Amino acid sequence: MKQLRGFTILLFAVLLTNTYAQLKVDADIRPRFEYRHGFGNLFPDDAEPAAFVVQRSRLNFNYKLDKLTMMLSVQDVSVWGDTRQIDPTDSNNSFSLFQAWVDYKINENWSTKLGRQVISYDDQRIFGGLDWAMQGRFHDAALLKYKKETFKADMGFAFNQQNQALEGNGFFLQGAFTYKAMQYAYLKKNWEKTTASFLVLNTGFQDFADTGNTIPDGVFYRQTIGSHFTFPIDNISFMGSAYYQTGKSDKTTDLSAYNFALEANYKPGKTMFGLGIEFLSGTDQDGDSKNKSFFPLYGTNHKFNGFMDYFYVGNHANNVGLNDIYAKTIFKTGEKSTFLAKVHYFGANASLSGNADAYLGTEIDLVYTQQLIKAVKLNVGYSHMFASESMSFIKNGRPHDNLNNWAWVQLTIRPTLFTTKIN
Repeated sequence: MKQLRGFTILLFAVLLTNTYAQLKVDADIRPRFEYRHGFGNLFPDDAEPAAFVVQRSRLNFNYKLDKLTMMLSVQDVSVWGDTRQIDPTDSNNSFSLFQAWVDYKINENWSTKLGRQVISYDDQRIFGGLDWAMQGRFHDAALLKYKKETFKADMGFAFNQQNQALEGNGFFLQGAFTYKAMQYAYLKKNWEKTTASFLVLNTGFQDFADTGNTIPDGVFYRQTIGSHFTFPIDNISFMGSAYYQTGKSDKTTDLSAYNFALEANYKPGKTMFGLGIEFLSGTDQDGDSKNKSFFPLYGTNHKFNGFMDYFYVGNHANNVGLNDIYAKTIFKTGEKSTFLAKVHYFGANASLSGNADAYLGTEIDLVYTQQLIKAVKLNVGYSHMFASESMSFIKNGRPHDNLNNWAWVQLTIRPTLFTTKIN
């Protein structure tokens, strides 16, 4: 950590000496208070609710010189009180490198981007920056990019290892669909009021010969193929996507899964009204010869299927899938403030054990947003889950009839601290 801080200071000093370059330094300070009483899972009997304040403190350096662009982003993510006072070290290991990449423009149309970076496309369903999570999401990857007028194409490659080994290529970092290898191609075309993109993603995961994940035994691959599109019809704007996953869910199980979504938004004045559906296929609880459970992998999943994160946010993998029917409205409450109200109707996509009712529950999300000044924004949110008895079947048997709610207040401060102009 000390070396990283030293490198940051050294980089800042060196960049200041180059008058032919452009340097921009900005910050992202974000404290958020949360009250959790059934967030992410049904609230158990005889338990106390949780409350805490978590804070992101991020510093971004952006540097441009001729055909070269660089970014370095460091951050600390801590819960208030997780480090004792006058502690001389970062004992909670909260300081980290979020991004560190270089982008070199080969010619007018081609460029390459190398290093630790955010990969985000379209509505962030498959690839997203996960900005809601204080730590964010990054990839250590190499991109080859092409752009000409209204068409762009990205090709991405990654090969992950845990350390500089002398022998063997076993990759032991597991969880969160952490891949050993990744390749993808992303194509996008813009028209006047319409966009269409196409994604082909191949991800390889380390397999093991033992249950303790200590003996590497080959790599299995999952492919995700699909498209995202936006278009208007009269005064209604539509957004949708369709994806298919195939390959292997593990070394011996075939995968065949789909995801389909469509949303329509209408804004006659200062108020927006929206209706949407999303289907994510699932596997029957009584078993199937194939894994039919779709998982959106590296997206900003908090954005979808309810803000209480009951589905696909570190959970609900290889499960019964989800049918999500929702309605929302966003209206202005002042010159610089808005209010969002959204309701979700959740159902299982696959069959539950014993032919239980597919209805899982209804969630209501409310979010108030106020722009205080140019670089400071306030958000206040409340969510409530009305769970059905069937929700217990996919949430480890927890009771469905307890109160399940969540409230939060977040302050986001994103000032530009320093900027220069190219001479």
